[in-house]
Amino acid sequence: MIRGYQLLVLLVISILAVSCFKEDEKITPHEPGNTRVDTIEITNLYKNQVYYDLGVGEPASVNLRKLWDLGFGSAVDGWHVRLNTSCFMYAGTLSFGQFGMPADTTGVVWLFDNSNGDVDSTAIGSWFNVIGNDTVSNGNLIIINRGLDESGNERGLFQLMIDSLANNTFYFRVANLDGSNQRSMAISKDPELNHVLFSFKNEIDNFQEPPANSWDLLFTQYTTLLYTDLGEPYPYLVTGVLLNPARVEIAQDTINDFGNITFESAKSLTYSTQQDFIGYDWKYYNFDTGVYTVRMDRVYIIRAESGYYYKLRFLGFYNGLGEKGYPSIEYQQL
Repeated sequence: MIRGYQLLVLLVISILAVSCFKEDEKITPHEPGNTRVDTIEITNLYKNQVYYDLGVGEPASVNLRKLWDLGFGSAVDGWHVRLNTSCFMYAGTLSFGQFGMPADTTGVVWLFDNSNGDVDSTAIGSWFNVIGNDTVSNGNLIIINRGLDESGNERGLFQLMIDSLANNTFYFRVANLDGSNQRSMAISKDPELNHVLFSFKNEIDNFQEPPANSWDLLFTQYTTLLYTDLGEPYPYLVTGVLLNPARVEIAQDTINDFGNITFESAKSLTYSTQQDFIGYDWKYYNFDTGVYTVRMDRVYIIRAESGYYYKLRFLGFYNGLGEKGYPSIEYQQL
């Protein structure tokens, strides 16, 4: 009798466990999608940023990377301000600088945004103090170096003073390094975007990144830290892929070949929202031949917010004319 009761309890537990798994599963069993191959046109000068939608199988948006400078965090609790690292931008602060007066950058410690996307590792950093319910400037004058354009020309230095964040609106002032051309600005958050973008030069009116729910991967140049043989870090412009952490997570399958990765094997991996997880080193430069070689054995698994999984690998970095800056990808919805 006792044994029969134990078997009944085990049966009930098993049924409940199976039910829980079904409720947790976002995507029911289905046939894998067709394998897709596409070429992304960053171009040989790496001048484009391409926001790519894996589900649709085409770019959600393509823009010249030099069209913006600052990205203001648009999340409900967002306060960070990012630099456009595709232009090798960096920033420093002058604790005793006065906005609108000529700024002396001697001795400034220049910082770069961390390419991993951590909001606590941005060059501008925590620009504010919280006083009661108010978020107001800490008084530090921020100097922005706009970096380089696609031809290697310097884009200039500017002053930035972020005054406050109130009612989902960033209030800030900008000026030339010598204090001239002062402007007061206000940028309101947009819940559909990861960041609301701003250009010191207003090179195009109302340019913004596409809605956060419309893209998965960003193909672009960006700044990251590399290391010398002695372990000393130095910033460097690389060309690669950043992910949209608001929509996808990512893992790498280091065991199975591309053709053998399945929906079931993908579910067993550990996923990350690290922005530069794919990064740039799916290729390497061969100094003997003078060309980039793609590591086709690196397979990335992308888990979308919808619950779908995709496997992806790179096939090349050149177009039919032999021009670099045209990464080709192969991917499949599992």
